[in-house]
Amino acid sequence: MGGAQVLRAARRRPGLTQAELARRAGTSRATLSAYESGRKAPTITTAERVLAAAGHELRSEPVVHFTDVASGRGRTVAVPDRLPRLPLDRAFARITLPLHVSWSDPGRVLDLAVRRERARAYELVLSEGTADDILGVVDGALLGDLWPDLVLPAKVRAAWAPLVEAVAP
Repeated sequence: MGGAQVLRAARRRPGLTQAELARRAGTSRATLSAYESGRKAPTITTAERVLAAAGHELRSEPVVHFTDVASGRGRTVAVPDRLPRLPLDRAFARITLPLHVSWSDPGRVLDLAVRRERARAYELVLSEGTADDILGVVDGALLGDLWPDLVLPAKVRAAWAPLVEAVAP
């Protein structure tokens, strides 16, 4: 998500108008509109002030990098350098996995709020998913909780084990 989208989402979450957020942040509505449309880029200090006025804060998160690890038969599995975290609404969302992940049951909806369904989603995504699939579905803390119960191919488990077991209880 780019800077313009972040500012727009931060304003919309609490239901603020551009005029109200601009007033709270000490800027003009026209300037805020330019930030939200991407026509103008705020300084970091200004972005922090606008986000704070909307009840948010600016954070820096390390980027998750992936390595493709051989998993047999010429296939690879994407393994991150650190466990990704998801916002609660995404960590417990209802999802439909893409066809390349859930090819045997296309269109199936999984409820990540249901432990058994979350386990199935994680098994599929860790085994068949791309880096983007992992970033969109897997929450590292919830993966650590599920880890002992997941049914994974041996090479997939071996590729992920050092990362998960380093943080699992």
